[in-house]
Amino acid sequence: MFKTVLFPLDTSPEAQQAASVVVELVKFHQSRLYLLSVVETPDESNRVAHPEQTSPEAVAQLLAQAKQLFGQQNINTEAIEREGKPAFIICDVADEVSADLIVMGCRGIGLTEEGQTESVSNRVINLAPCPVLVVP
Repeated sequence: MFKTVLFPLDTSPEAQQAASVVVELVKFHQSRLYLLSVVETPDESNRVAHPEQTSPEAVAQLLAQAKQLFGQQNINTEAIEREGKPAFIICDVADEVSADLIVMGCRGIGLTEEGQTESVSNRVINLAPCPVLVVP
């Protein structure tokens, strides 16, 4: 059913918790797994909501660690690193890889002070070209 799964990740505990769900789904459906992490760019006011996601080196290290952890579960992955606004990049990449499902954690570092309506997961739900599974 889910031939291609996209797992956007960041440094939040929620993303780490979602990883176990991704392992189960990918193994059950024998899916192709894409890992995505976004180097966040400043907004028009030159503000960055999540400073830990602004370093390309940190994002590359996060992807390498995730790839290794999934490899230990005998899951082959493809890692993608992009730069931009996380919600838009996630949806663009889902479209590019023809994802059948996006799996992401909720209330991760994507939840902004403006409230839940501004969260990355909420924006992805509204913009995604495929179903989105948000793991609490």
